[in-house]
Amino acid sequence: MLYLTRKVGDSVIIDDNIEVTVVEVRGKTVKLGFTFPENVQVLRRELYDRIQDENRSATASVDFARLLNNRSDEADTATSRPDDTTPAENGGNAKDAPDNSSGR
Repeated sequence: MLYLTRKVGDSVIIDDNIEVTVVEVRGKTVKLGFTFPENVQVLRRELYDRIQDENRSATASVDFARLLNNRSDEADTATSRPDDTTPAENGGNAKDAPDNSSGR
């Protein structure tokens, strides 16, 4: 972390396009002014942390839902077999297949 001592009216330039200016000092409170491009997002730390926590929670919920969905799909695949096959065609014994030799 970089520590700087600045007086009211002094500025700091970050990455050639962000300027932070000390606007006012009142007791233990410092008022800062920021000049930055429109495409740059600036958030207070507490708001940034809350957004990150919410994003992690949302991602975990989506991942959990996907996991449940995948397990459900796997269970469906494991217990189902196509309608037009006989047990013999699905790896069963030929004696398990229905006898269609009577012509019906």
